[in-house]
Amino acid sequence: MSVSQLPKNTEVISGEKPSTAPTKLFSAVVVVAALGYFVDIYDLILFSIVRVASLNELGVTASTELTNQGLFLINMQMGGMLLGGILWGILGDKKGRLSVLFGSILLYSLANLANGFAQTVDQYAWLRLIAGVGLAGELGAGITLVSESLPKEKRGYGTMIVATIGVSGAMLAYLVGQKLGWRNAYFVGGGLGLALLLLRVSVFESGMFQQVQAQGEITRGNFLSLFTNGPRLGKYLRILLIGVPLWFVVGILVTLAPEFGRALSVTGEVTAGLAVFWCYFGLVFGDFMSGALSQLWRSRNKALQVFLAFCATLVAVYLFGLKGASPTTFYAVCFVLGMSVGFWALFVTVAAEQFGTNLRATVATTAPNFARGAVVLLVPAFKYLSGAFGFVPGAAMLGAFTLVVAFWAVSTLPESYGKDLNYVEQ
Repeated sequence: MSVSQLPKNTEVISGEKPSTAPTKLFSAVVVVAALGYFVDIYDLILFSIVRVASLNELGVTASTELTNQGLFLINMQMGGMLLGGILWGILGDKKGRLSVLFGSILLYSLANLANGFAQTVDQYAWLRLIAGVGLAGELGAGITLVSESLPKEKRGYGTMIVATIGVSGAMLAYLVGQKLGWRNAYFVGGGLGLALLLLRVSVFESGMFQQVQAQGEITRGNFLSLFTNGPRLGKYLRILLIGVPLWFVVGILVTLAPEFGRALSVTGEVTAGLAVFWCYFGLVFGDFMSGALSQLWRSRNKALQVFLAFCATLVAVYLFGLKGASPTTFYAVCFVLGMSVGFWALFVTVAAEQFGTNLRATVATTAPNFARGAVVLLVPAFKYLSGAFGFVPGAAMLGAFTLVVAFWAVSTLPESYGKDLNYVEQ
């Protein structure tokens, strides 16, 4: 991209080129980012898998209370991610991408170890809040580092690898949760995170960030600057809206799979753990396909539009095509539904590519966490709509709204494929 093609509020970085940018897809930075996201997803999704078993042991047994307390704990975790997204995003642009990768994984690893000792729902909730703060930093910092370290023609493949390996952490979470019990599952997650810290020693800081850091006059990590410029704010808000449908699917449809199974008269018992397992198994393939298509089509936006249409189709199948179905059919639809929302890493890649080096980590970290944190708003909206119109119609209304808005956001966002990232926001 030439200087004349850059937005007016950007400035090309002058001086030496970024140093030591790796050209191999399976470089240390990609492998470590992928493993970091693997542990991140393991810990992020673990509560959805062990929700019923853990709350039962803590004295919550009534069906209604299991749903209400489960939604409360999800909100605490997602609320922590909202706070953490801002914290780690700013630190990523001020102190460096690596500092976030180290700090965030240390915090959520310790929180998850402590979670295994929780004795009350209140303790559980506060520890999910702290873990949420820690979990908020991993993906955005990893994608930013990979995007800045790989050549522009390869970075889509790099983030595809990160996502494909990373989302499979949910499957390990299911297997560990089933075999070892919910407390040990949290201990395993914390241990994996602490072990990953040792691998981080082999990763170097982004050359683009170091170049901007060396120019002390450039303001970095100013979160409020996203709201003081009209076009910049509009672009940022559209990015946030793209990620909301995925968390409608995961936070509402899949997490509450047992409740939807009953509402749809599924012929056998449906468990949240298996629904999450099959959804994230589908996500592995979806993230691979969306990343590959964005490279083959040379368009991030076209790939996102196709996957949003795919998602809308599968949400309709889930809500209106499973009446009286068997659990096997239900889980099969969860698998394909997971494929349809497999554009998460592509969404974060687009967020990183839309902004300059001095704001890139702030955007790439806050955007996915604000999208995840949308569950805090989606939950009360769903409770209101389901109370007023019914469980399934309420979910359909909410899903349709999130998908239409996301499709509009993608359609009006500038294409970022092949964009030169070596510039700053003025």
